[in-house]
Amino acid sequence: GQERSLEILDILPRLARKMTEGELIQLTVIGNTDISEEAYFDILRRKTAYLFSGCCEIGAILAGTDAGQQAALRDYGMNLGIAFQLADDLLDFTSDEKALGKASGADLLEGKLTLPLILLCRQHPEFKEELKSIIADGSYQNGARGKVMAKLEENRTLEEIRSVALSYASAARKNLEVLPETKYSHALEEIPNFVIERNS
Repeated sequence: GQERSLEILDILPRLARKMTEGELIQLTVIGNTDISEEAYFDILRRKTAYLFSGCCEIGAILAGTDAGQQAALRDYGMNLGIAFQLADDLLDFTSDEKALGKASGADLLEGKLTLPLILLCRQHPEFKEELKSIIADGSYQNGARGKVMAKLEENRTLEEIRSVALSYASAARKNLEVLPETKYSHALEEIPNFVIERNS
């Protein structure tokens, strides 16, 4: 009992620190159209994936699993969290505002470049100016939103991100192979696909 509690109490402050660091690091890159893929993933892990990972690891500790299963569930949560966030980034472009619960394309208006736009800027550096003016305006004027969408479609960027998200979902399912087959492990297997296929 006490040993488990101490282990959980060790995870929680670490989680809080990672999430706070993620928010602070993101503030330093707001409006930066030169943000790298590595920096994006670093923020994503801290802000989102460590939370998923910590929750899954705490579940494993409470269930009294062995060290191997605990590590597997920790990794499962990390991969699931990344897949979730990538799917969320896609929804910012593909979902209607009512389903999303926030303005479509809101991330860019806040100066946050997500992976679709980071990849697009890498392939077409000249597009950075277009994005900079959208961020500066704080709104999509003169058909700017349509231009962004057209450029993403032309480069098949959203399909590329979906493929990356699916690879993390697949990695998450693979992490579960060390668990005994039960209705619970089967439920965990379904979650990675669900987070990618959701539309809100």
